[in-house]
Amino acid sequence: MIADKTEYHIDITEHGTDAINLLAQTSGLSKQVLKGAMQKGAIWHSHGKQTNRIRRAKKPLQPGDKLHLYYNQYILDEQVAPAELLFDEGEYSIWYKPYGMRCQGSKWSDHSTINRYAELHLQPQRNAFIIHRLDRAATGLLLLGHSKKTTAAITQLFQSRALEKYYQVIVEGEFPSQPISIDSPVDNKPALSHATRLVHNPVLNQSKVQVKIDTGRKHQIRIHMASLGHPVVGDRLHGHGDEHSPDLALTSCFFRFVCPVSNTLKTFELPEHYRPAFIVT
Repeated sequence: MIADKTEYHIDITEHGTDAINLLAQTSGLSKQVLKGAMQKGAIWHSHGKQTNRIRRAKKPLQPGDKLHLYYNQYILDEQVAPAELLFDEGEYSIWYKPYGMRCQGSKWSDHSTINRYAELHLQPQRNAFIIHRLDRAATGLLLLGHSKKTTAAITQLFQSRALEKYYQVIVEGEFPSQPISIDSPVDNKPALSHATRLVHNPVLNQSKVQVKIDTGRKHQIRIHMASLGHPVVGDRLHGHGDEHSPDLALTSCFFRFVCPVSNTLKTFELPEHYRPAFIVT
């Protein structure tokens, strides 16, 4: 019986070795299962100092190479809603990232990541590089680069704060009516957020808040909102959410920056129907 989670590391000793046959003999998994795992990024190939995911079952292997299988049925079965391409600028693109889609793969898989989704669905087909990240539970606008040069240029815009962005969140309670800045540290590092209430729903006792962040600490918005006594609705880590709660109501909604390709000012806004709405909890 095959374990739900296991690893195999195989030394290649002969020319002409077939990866799928060798993995099947070693693991006891069927070739069909292994090809699916390969497409989902669970099989890696080491050649010299380089180790990369292998996607082609017939990729040539040489003596001294290694195959690595990271098999986790739970992860391979993971399904997420599709991302949506909103703006295609050629050298980069802007997507709607849905709840549950990841910005970073693991050794076990990359099939539920937005960059892998983009590589499989963009026309014309292009590499897709992560420029910045959204939490798995967050939604909204996400930028992907399609060349290393442009990816580096836009990454620099984020790092130098030359890119304007804001988020919208639904928080518990009546958020202060006046704009507020929060500068409490996150993970013992300086962090600064600016929050403005857009509207308060007295029936649900929730507020829609627009947030701009000057630093990009992990979970910064969620931590800062909770520190004010207004946790984000659906936040299971820093708020009152649990497995029965709605999805996290935190969404990236706006980008403005000088395009490094055209040198013109670009503005990208998330369509209204993707923005967070008041939620009955």
